[in-house]
Amino acid sequence: MTADILTIPRAALHNQVTHRLRQMLVENQIAPGAKLNERTLCEALNISRTPLREAIKALAAEGLVELLPNRGAVAVALTEADVRNTFEVMAGLESQSGMLAAQRITDTELNEIRALHLEMMAAHVRRDLSTYYRLNAVIHRAINAAAKNPVLSNTYDQVNARLQALRFRSNQDEEKWNNAMAEHTQMIDALQARDAPALSRVLLKHLENKRDVVIAQLLAQQTSATTLTKHPLKA
Repeated sequence: MTADILTIPRAALHNQVTHRLRQMLVENQIAPGAKLNERTLCEALNISRTPLREAIKALAAEGLVELLPNRGAVAVALTEADVRNTFEVMAGLESQSGMLAAQRITDTELNEIRALHLEMMAAHVRRDLSTYYRLNAVIHRAINAAAKNPVLSNTYDQVNARLQALRFRSNQDEEKWNNAMAEHTQMIDALQARDAPALSRVLLKHLENKRDVVIAQLLAQQTSATTLTKHPLKA
């Protein structure tokens, strides 16, 4: 049975489908390397194949989906080298964003970021990882926007898209999540003080810590997969 098309404007439908599919990829509802089954996704999202395919193309451009000849679309699975290289660039972009934002942020922008930070703290207390991550991402983008450098922002968005799913999963470790929350508090303190070097340093440290957690998780997954391949009866 063909799924009913949502009765909303085409552009709005495209944005909604893209947002929802992006969320599924980021939150690991679609595992890295898994094929995107169009029929299943259409039924889950209650849409036709046309808006789904448009969303898949948009997410391929973001780096979350890979389009493979004769295989269709699959969720991107980054190698250890991919992770290291991408985080290396992202750490520099975050650090530069912090340096410029501390110098250029307006009082209104600062107040908005502080409000988001308080909401994120509440999500952390509730252990609401999905809401926490959404607010976390908004805060990082707001700091980047406060730098008021469109070239930096465009590059930031392109590189960050490749890391969204990995950054989300890095908070699934309780201790690492608590550490990340503490680092965000340090960011707000540095931003309020307009201390550009301090904000640049904490953002750089924050991304380096994320990188270390993500690589440790990736290596653990590879070890587990190797063990299951060699000893399938132990699974």
